[in-house]
Amino acid sequence: MPQKSLTDNAPESAAGTTPSAASPKRWWILAVVALAQLMVVLDATIVNIALPSAQADLHFSDGNRQWIVTAYALAFASLLLLGGRIADLFGRKPAFLVGIVGFAAASALGGAANGFEMLVVARALQGVFGALLAPAALSLLNTTFTDARERARAFSVYGAIAGAGGAVGLLLGGILTDALDWRWTLYVNVVIAVAAFAGGWLLLSNRRDATTAKLDVPGTILVAGGLFSVVYGFSNAETHDWGSPLTWGFLIAGGVLLAAFAWWQTRAAHPLLPLRILLDRNRGASFLAVLISGAGMFGVFLFLTYYLQLHLGFSPTKTGVAFLPMVGALMVTAQLGTTVLLPRLGPKTVIPLGFAIATAGMAWLTGIGVGSSYASAVLPQLVVIGVGLGLVMPPAMQLATGGVAAEDAGVASATVNAMQQVGGSVGTALLNTLAASAATDYLSGRDPSSKLVQAQATIESYTTAFWWSAGFFAAGALITLVLHRRGVPRQDAEAAPVVHM
Repeated sequence: MPQKSLTDNAPESAAGTTPSAASPKRWWILAVVALAQLMVVLDATIVNIALPSAQADLHFSDGNRQWIVTAYALAFASLLLLGGRIADLFGRKPAFLVGIVGFAAASALGGAANGFEMLVVARALQGVFGALLAPAALSLLNTTFTDARERARAFSVYGAIAGAGGAVGLLLGGILTDALDWRWTLYVNVVIAVAAFAGGWLLLSNRRDATTAKLDVPGTILVAGGLFSVVYGFSNAETHDWGSPLTWGFLIAGGVLLAAFAWWQTRAAHPLLPLRILLDRNRGASFLAVLISGAGMFGVFLFLTYYLQLHLGFSPTKTGVAFLPMVGALMVTAQLGTTVLLPRLGPKTVIPLGFAIATAGMAWLTGIGVGSSYASAVLPQLVVIGVGLGLVMPPAMQLATGGVAAEDAGVASATVNAMQQVGGSVGTALLNTLAASAATDYLSGRDPSSKLVQAQATIESYTTAFWWSAGFFAAGALITLVLHRRGVPRQDAEAAPVVHM
């Protein structure tokens, strides 16, 4: 029987439907899930700050450096939907625990790397097991919290970690690189994994909701190939121009494969991604919100990191600390957005408002200059951006996974993670290309040997990236304003538990 929409106001009529009982260990489960999610999100940025040290130690070229980041992104993005479906088919607890153990082992391998090839393989393996762990963690959260108010609080924590984890990764990466060694940006995952595994083993119970379904092998191949091609194509745009066959060729191939995947899902007996998950307006709009916010956030993390270190002379640790006000603002508004505003105002107000605030913060950040100070030109802007993203990420994640049937929880959660990862990859490639073009345009007709001219050229590249990030957020405000339904989702309005049909 089809899943009821969150915004369907018709009364329950099916006999024999009962809400899932709330787990008495649910808040401890939240802590374990949050810890595992933090480990996955950290690895999107924690290694970035350590890359110069790793490059000096292992003697690989600047051209090869990007593959330390790209290997993780490629494996993670392309296998997320498969990982989510595995959790649905074989149980979330084993998927969670295997994902943690595999991620920790891959991290240990990377920390012990004696060459470039070994480090790239380890990062790819991290992505493989992260693609199993991340959707299992989010689907555990979705099925553990059945009371709407408690679920909102849980998702405010989870969404805050998903949104702020990149900044925390920069901080932790800087501290570990400065105090110990770049290898500890990978070894630290082993420490986190031990605690998360112990908690998962003791607290989680295994549940297989999609017991009658089978794995959609053709769909898995199509979507994995499509996502790989899209992420690889955009990654190549950073090192090749947009006219390179390695860029446009893979982007076209990715589009064709994803279109074929969508067609196949309408005909498969056991679809990998049932289209009913995507066709709910609130859920579809929320997926897009996660995609857009992922693309825009890299304008903050990537280019502001360059600015703080290269122009303001911040150390890696101080750079990480500089992002903490944004993290704090994001966490506060995450609680406010999911527990207070969303149940009262609905997503059509809250999420576009968050995007609008983030747009204003990014536009304000374009005022940086060669002689600017952190206190006046960066700090207030980061707080505003954090406030805006706190009203977007947690509510969007809650709505994107809310109301799905239990047997689809894993793949819905995987779709959220895929949207964030693909958004980040697309944003990184676009912003890097646009920033490089802005710097080249500024140098045209000027003395490139002048240090002042060179410094101003890099400022132009940063502010161009910030303007485009502001544009992403503005587009997000418009798209979510149009797509989200009016009113309050029924689950939030009535504090009713999710009913699985």
